Amino acid sequence: MNIEEQIQEYITSQPEPKRSEMQELHRIILEIKPTGKLWFLDGKDSEGKVVSNPNIGYGFYTIQYADGKTRDFYQIGLSANTAGISFYILGIEDKKYLSETYSEKIGKASVTGYCIKFKKLKDINIEVLVAAIRDGFETQNNENL
Repeated sequence: MNIEEQIQEYITSQPEPKRSEMQELHRIILEIKPTGKLWFLDGKDSEGKVVSNPNIGYGFYTIQYADGKTRDFYQIGLSANTAGISFYILGIEDKKYLSETYSEKIGKASVTGYCIKFKKLKDINIEVLVAAIRDGFETQNNENL
């Protein structure tokens, strides 16, 4: 199964209304970055044990660790969780930036250094979420997708 099929299977496995909301968010991200690399992480470790919620990833950047090692990863992540939906916006160095920039405007959401969580799409201002997603892509501005 290719990545697009894994993503669709993951989205369709969600109960309504989360399924429709995830599909809409997936569409919006693809509209923002239509040529971006797609990722799917099933949430399992190398032994097949579930260690996290599955994630859909968008875009590409290279994480540089203090020891000089690097790892390729996605810029924007989308995941369903028991309480709703989580967005991961990775690669922003200032861990206060997301919260300071978007928490007052986004609506009923929890905003941390790299994550925006909300229960339902109707609880948030979608334009503000789109601005945060665009911001996440532009922060790395890594075009070698």
